[in-house]
Amino acid sequence: MSIKKGVSGLLAVLIIIAGVWTVNFLWFKPFSFESFLFRVTAERGLDSPQTLSNLRILEGYGITGHNGELDDMSLAHDAKVMKQAKENLATLMSYDDASLTPDERFNKRLMAYNLHEKIDNEKFEYYDYPLTQLYGWQNEFPSFMTGTHAITDLKDADYYVERLKKARIQADQLMEQLKKREKMGIIPPTFILEKVKKQMTGFIAGGVEKNALYVSLKAKLDKLNNVSADDKARVLADTKDAIQTVIFPIWHELIGYVDTLKAKSTNDAGVWKFPDGAAYYQTQLKKYTTTNMTAAEIHALGLSEVARIEKQMLSLFEAEGYDITKPFSELINEFAADPKYYYPDTDAGRAQILKDYTAIIKEIDAGMAHEFRLKPKAKVEVMRVPTFIEQGAPGGYYEQPAMDGSRPGRFFANLYDIKATPKYGMRTLAYHEAIPGHHYQIALQMEQKDKPLFRKFLGYGAFVEGWALYAEHEALEMGFEKTNSDKIGALQSELFRAVRLVVDTGIHADKWTREQAIDYMIANTGMARSDVVSEIERYIVWPGQACGYKIGELTLLRLREKMHKALGDKFDIRDFHDLVLKTGPVPLTLLEEKVDAFIKAHKAA
Repeated sequence: MSIKKGVSGLLAVLIIIAGVWTVNFLWFKPFSFESFLFRVTAERGLDSPQTLSNLRILEGYGITGHNGELDDMSLAHDAKVMKQAKENLATLMSYDDASLTPDERFNKRLMAYNLHEKIDNEKFEYYDYPLTQLYGWQNEFPSFMTGTHAITDLKDADYYVERLKKARIQADQLMEQLKKREKMGIIPPTFILEKVKKQMTGFIAGGVEKNALYVSLKAKLDKLNNVSADDKARVLADTKDAIQTVIFPIWHELIGYVDTLKAKSTNDAGVWKFPDGAAYYQTQLKKYTTTNMTAAEIHALGLSEVARIEKQMLSLFEAEGYDITKPFSELINEFAADPKYYYPDTDAGRAQILKDYTAIIKEIDAGMAHEFRLKPKAKVEVMRVPTFIEQGAPGGYYEQPAMDGSRPGRFFANLYDIKATPKYGMRTLAYHEAIPGHHYQIALQMEQKDKPLFRKFLGYGAFVEGWALYAEHEALEMGFEKTNSDKIGALQSELFRAVRLVVDTGIHADKWTREQAIDYMIANTGMARSDVVSEIERYIVWPGQACGYKIGELTLLRLREKMHKALGDKFDIRDFHDLVLKTGPVPLTLLEEKVDAFIKAHKAA
């Protein structure tokens, strides 16, 4: 047999084997359990070109076509995804536990939990609001285009224009979603629709060349040296045309539709108003707390935590010379009214806030080795919340880094109302959103090489937000809250999350009005009214989500104490942090199993 004939025969065999594996991988039950986990994750990722653009995991291989596409938001696509989830669950459960390693069995349980969460709540699939002041499409599309869509060369710029033109398809799919909910009676409160209309009107008010979609692209093109002046001019002309002929007409149509919805809306704030609204709310509480706690239990816990934290704050106020015989709301407002805690209401003042946030993050990042072994490779930067969404956005939020390292993690600070950024609260917010909070946890989660791909993108709220609130607690314990005013700020942040338990359940289970919830939060936090209004309206359109923070934090503190008590002198807080961060976002019940297993292994050692 000649070498040539042997090689060609071997090649044919390899092609046949690869073909059989590929067919099996794509259409049937994969031979390997790990391959199945990868397939499920790949299905989800490849089904979302916008997610691919965010993660940037294909660009390094020269695959870029997804950057000119938008996600399918149609009802038909929803049905396809649900069918796929049911099929994946059936396949997942067909793998015999006896044939799996302990890690694989854990991954099986975790994916099953995730799939059940979607399938078991199919009845409530359309109980959310596609248009809101917080995460509505009219905010998410421009934010994605201006913040996530990368412009590194001419091809990226042309993809940008393609996506602007394809917004028409996505907007038609959005309208399909809106009309389905309208028929079901899933309509946002009137005051939410009014805010949405104000946002959309403002977005198109300045004309094409002042629109964020044009301004952002022009600024990015101006920085490129690898694109000619003629090509830049052509792309900008195409962008102007797309905004004028596609984007602005969409916005006008949506504004008109919002007016139509307003005529059918009420000011009832909670989801109790929906058909079977109480059952729906319970599914949201389970989703975001990963517990079976009822609304009544969470409400009672919130009231208890509010009382406990306020007592701690009173002792600090007394140490600072305040008259603690005054009502708490009056006392905290007196503290918050001191002008020394605020920056000038100017561009320079806002720029200084961003600089000071950066310095706070740099300081704690350099001083955590005695409590944390792990450290993400990705950096984090501080940015201002885009001005076109800041009125409806929270005080701060985090955006994960790109997987290819092209974009760092980002902590966005809302600078709309200068009074909403008191100096005494800045440290805590930075620790929550950046280090050792969201950035540490999420960047490390994405960077772990020993986890299946699907675990790099899980985001259980009780874990993710619970960790961020726990990070605030850790920073306080490590001594980074240096003054009594800083400590008051830290406790005020914790109090804020305890208040959330009360107002979220109050709104959605106890039929509180928007005004009742605002008054309660102002009375018990001392936050700026503008910030409180944004927060309360966030809970109204995102039921249950705000409850995950405090319940997650309390669970992490309980598990840490459980490990400490069980191990005694063998306890090292770095071991606890390693275990939690390496496990990554999982339901709290599964995290406790991991802690119990660690305790058992190390007590026996």
